[in-house]
Amino acid sequence: MAGKPTRGVIQTIWKHFTESLKVRRFKGDLVGTDHFGTKYYETPLHATTSKTKPPRYFEPVDKDDFQQEVPAEWEAWLRYRRKEPPSEAEVLKNLALMKTKKTNATELERVVEASRSSKSKTAPLPEAIGFPTYKEYEYPTGFKKEKE
Repeated sequence: MAGKPTRGVIQTIWKHFTESLKVRRFKGDLVGTDHFGTKYYETPLHATTSKTKPPRYFEPVDKDDFQQEVPAEWEAWLRYRRKEPPSEAEVLKNLALMKTKKTNATELERVVEASRSSKSKTAPLPEAIGFPTYKEYEYPTGFKKEKE
């Protein structure tokens, strides 16, 4: 009985040792690029791994820029919300839609600013009214009111 656990440990060590000598594949398959030039990769699963989803990652154009924008369709693919990567036509369609929304927003902002500047005077503020006084609350609780 004492031999079995030792044999299992030795087999595990040997298996890990032989796996460490094999050439590893760090680079995944290029799946696509976006309009910024960011490249998206997917690494195929190996038979020895217990993972159910293949690792997905991206390489930004500027590796020092941590605030880089990732298009919505590519982010959905990276987070496994969609199975297939977005097509080039879909990326271009969403880019055109994004540009249209930006131009509409700047136009709307210009119109609102023009309407604000056309109103030369704002409505006057109402006169300040003092705090209301009520006779029944003029004395603290427990004190008797003096007769007038």
